[in-house]
Amino acid sequence: MAKKKLKPTSNTIALNKRARHDYFIEEEIEAGLSLQGWEVKSMRAGKANISDSYIIFKQGEAYLFGATIQPLSVASTHIICDPTRTRKLLLNQKELSSLFGKANRDGYTIVALSLYWKGAWAKIKIGLAKGKKQHDKREDIKEREWKLTKNRIMKNANR
Repeated sequence: MAKKKLKPTSNTIALNKRARHDYFIEEEIEAGLSLQGWEVKSMRAGKANISDSYIIFKQGEAYLFGATIQPLSVASTHIICDPTRTRKLLLNQKELSSLFGKANRDGYTIVALSLYWKGAWAKIKIGLAKGKKQHDKREDIKEREWKLTKNRIMKNANR
């Protein structure tokens, strides 16, 4: 008796496309999230948004600030759901001290890049980022448009 193979589904819950446009990403780190039950259910339904979120430090801990997880309409009535609450990031001490030092000394900011499932656990990819100037953004757009044009020319030349 052969087992059915399930199609692989995307593990990505939410992406922050704006972060790569606005920042140079120097380093990427994977972190866990401390979540409540209703948040996990909402994330499984795809109701998360990290486009305006960033990482703050309080009392030696890292927190995700500005992320929105909308509660489901069938959420429990005895739990108060706060969609924009600050969520604790699960990082080891070495990663925390490294991020804290770079963010304070070197003028970097820490932004959320993507939210995804790794097994049964919700993970977030955070990036150590330096802001782009307007002319850097223009250069990126020119380069992207040139790649598209070049691919079109090559495609038509091969016919």
